[in-house]
Formats: sequence, structure tokens, C-alpha cells
Amino acid sequence: MKKYPFLSMTLIVIFFVLLIITSLWLRSEKGQEKKEDQIKEVIPETKISVQEKKARFKATIIPAVNQVHTELMKQYQKVADSLQSDDSNDQYPELKKKYKATSNEELLMALKPHPQSIAIAQAAMESSWATSRFFREANNVYGVWSFNENEPRLAAGEKRGKKTIWVKKYNSVEASIRDYYRTLARGSAYKEFRALKMETNDPYALVKKLDRYSEKGAEYGKELAAIIRFNKFDANDPPELEPEPEAESEPEAESEPEQEPEQEPEQKSELESELESEPESARAIQLNPSS
Repeated sequence: MKKYPFLSMTLIVIFFVLLIITSLWLRSEKGQEKKEDQIKEVIPETKISVQEKKARFKATIIPAVNQVHTELMKQYQKVADSLQSDDSNDQYPELKKKYKATSNEELLMALKPHPQSIAIAQAAMESSWATSRFFREANNVYGVWSFNENEPRLAAGEKRGKKTIWVKKYNSVEASIRDYYRTLARGSAYKEFRALKMETNDPYALVKKLDRYSEKGAEYGKELAAIIRFNKFDANDPPELEPEPEAESEPEAESEPEQEPEQEPEQKSELESELESEPESARAIQLNPSS
């Protein structure tokens, strides 16, 4: 070594450099582990029960749905009252353009909001009881897609072929609910749904007309009905519409036998019993937020 003093000094330097690098690496690893432990302490991985999840969902979604429903009902009543005094077809051109309505009748069908229970049940299904990423990061309650690159939106975690799926990003939960009601009010796929809601507020009859909302088809309506029934969401709905049966029973009351008007309640009870006879296995849907 004495013959090669330069070589020995070089080896010593290399040794100390490697020693310092190893020491720094070990410290960084320990620091990273410590940070991860601190994060786990700040955000503990706790699992909430189904009951707690539902309670949080109801506290957030139901008041928002009721608020939007009240706003839309006031607008509907205002326009309906106005059209009663003047039913000319050239009224409310901007509203008709917004809702793609070509007549006063179509406008009223679009403006009348459907029962809250349906909106609440769909919110539960589409947002996994307000736990989905779309809900948490974009206030998107119903998983509504975005096709406009200029609007606020969020990339989904999946693609259709090579195309990225985007969902709308809303400023608030209420804004998401308003957009959802507007979608059902103007979409061509929901014409039968809009027509039926002018005749009834029965959510179990109405959800059967939402088979085109989901790829599940008719099964989608059955799942919604099960969620509404099991969670008693229909307690939030307005009373059932019954003006037409009352109007029909008055002229028939002149004849002494009033058996014919009594047939209508019997038919309704048959419909209710038919709806209640749906497979109770569908109730399991509301216990699985991912469905």
C-alpha cells in the first residue's frame, strides 16, 4: 500500500462515500415509514356500518332533494296557473326551448317534478349511498356523464374503448339534483315517465317507466322500488293524485247503486298487491352500496 499511496486514499474515500450514502438512504426509509404511520394516525382506516352510512346519506341527500323539489313545484304551479288563464301556445318560449317542449301540455309534463322518493332512491343507487368518488370529488350524485370539454368535469376510472369517460362536476349537491331533474324532464327516453307522473304520484308505478335510465332495463325499476319500500322513502312524497276518480264518481252518484265507482279502489288494491309481491330478494340491493 505504501507503494501506491494514491490508490489507498482513493479506496478510503470511496468507502466513506458509500457509508454516507447508505446512512442517508436508511434515514429516508425510516422517515417515510414514520410519515405513513402519522398519516394512518390522522386518518384511521375505520369502517362504518350500513346504518351509519345510510344516516349520513339521509342527512345530506334528503334535505337537498326536498329543497329542489319545492323550487321546481313552485315553478310548475306558477306556469300551470298562468296557462289556465291564457292557454295560447306561444307562451313561455324560452322554457319550452330549454325543456324541448312543443306544446303547453308537454311543458307542464316537463316542469312537474316527480316524487322525491324516486330521486332519493336513485341517489342511493348511483352514488353508493353518497360514498362514490364522483360524489366525493365532484358532487355528482347521479353519475351524470359529461360530453362538453369546456365544462367542469372529472375523469372516470374506466374507458369505453380508447375514449375516456368524463362525469360532470357540480358546485353543490343541489346543483347536481337540479340537473338530474332536468335530464328526466327533457330526455326523449322518458316521455312515458313524464306522461304518467301527470296522472299519479305513485313511485312504484313510475319507476317502471325508468327502464331506459340504466343498462339493467326493467330490473332497474324493481331495484328502485325495493329501496323505496325497504327504506320508507315514500314518506317524503306528496299525497297521491285523485282528482279524476272523484270527478267521475259525482255524475254516477245520481243513480242509487254506487257499485261502479267502488270498483276503482278494488283495481288499485290489486295493483298495490301486485307491486308488493315483487321478490323480496331485491331488498338486498340497498344493503350493498356498490350495486
